[in-house]
Amino acid sequence: MPPKQKQPKAKKPPEAVWTYRGYELKSSEFTTAMVHFFRAEVQRANAWRLRLDTTTNWAVVTTGAVLSFAFTQADFGHFVILLNLLLVTMFLVIEARRYRYYELWSTRVRLMETDFFAAMLVPPFHPSPDWAETLAENLLMPHFPISNLEAVGRRLRRNYLWIYGVIATSWMAHLWLFPVPSSTWSEVVARAGLGMIRGEWFVYGGAAFFMGVLIMALATVGLQHSAGEILPRFEGVSADFLTSLTNRGVNPIAWFRPSSRRKQLLTLIITEKAKAVADIILQDMRRGATMLSAKGAFTGKERQILLVAITISEVNTLKSLVAQTDSDAFVIVSPAQSVFGRGFQSLQEKPK
Repeated sequence: MPPKQKQPKAKKPPEAVWTYRGYELKSSEFTTAMVHFFRAEVQRANAWRLRLDTTTNWAVVTTGAVLSFAFTQADFGHFVILLNLLLVTMFLVIEARRYRYYELWSTRVRLMETDFFAAMLVPPFHPSPDWAETLAENLLMPHFPISNLEAVGRRLRRNYLWIYGVIATSWMAHLWLFPVPSSTWSEVVARAGLGMIRGEWFVYGGAAFFMGVLIMALATVGLQHSAGEILPRFEGVSADFLTSLTNRGVNPIAWFRPSSRRKQLLTLIITEKAKAVADIILQDMRRGATMLSAKGAFTGKERQILLVAITISEVNTLKSLVAQTDSDAFVIVSPAQSVFGRGFQSLQEKPK
């Protein structure tokens, strides 16, 4: 009898990523759904971004028209400029509200860019553990990611401070020049009066308003919750640290051509489970780890220190892997001038 031929093993059907009422989505279908969702959120963000430009255009056009009228009407010109100040402030409030809606959509876009699509490009090629939960929470319970103060401050610094500056300069110029050029400050203040309202009220009230606008613009500089701006999103890495990486070591000959190489870092991992941490880093990130031993200065306890060279996009992955293995580990991230060897610059390559 001829020998029995081995039957080929049936391929195991791909595991469903998502199931609901009998429906199943495979991994390819899930990715396709996410791509369409991403495109929809980008379209939403773009629509609200255009609405921001519309409000700014209203403020610019209104200011230009009012100033053209004011400098042809000597009697009531300065009062019209003050009315325009109220209009521009109203446009600023409207634009800040629109900016908060824009941030709602752009936050979702940035979350998918950094935690879904970027994860496809960086080992170990899987997204952040909590990105799906964060996105689902944002869809189920949407809320504005930034406050009114941050929205107003950002629009002020981007556009409206310049418009307010033009209005203030034009107002003072009108008071100084019309109907004839003034020679004293008291005469300028007197010209600002209207009816029974003395000029001092207008002048010093206007100065207080412009000073308040400037203070608000400066006081909100530190608010950095906006995702729609060009800001890095690396949890646990400060903006100052990333700025130092960007500005460090600029080649004066090629200052106009920024390097496309990812920023290189050196991490020190102080742990009592050095072997396990090194193994998981080698397995999941394909990065080598050099082990050193040291005693604590006060406790005298023996600890191991792992030296791992990584790039800026691998910080979150490294943190997650170390936390899984040793939640009591201590991780220090510092910039590296240059890293040569496998996975980085070639040893024969000249540093740029």
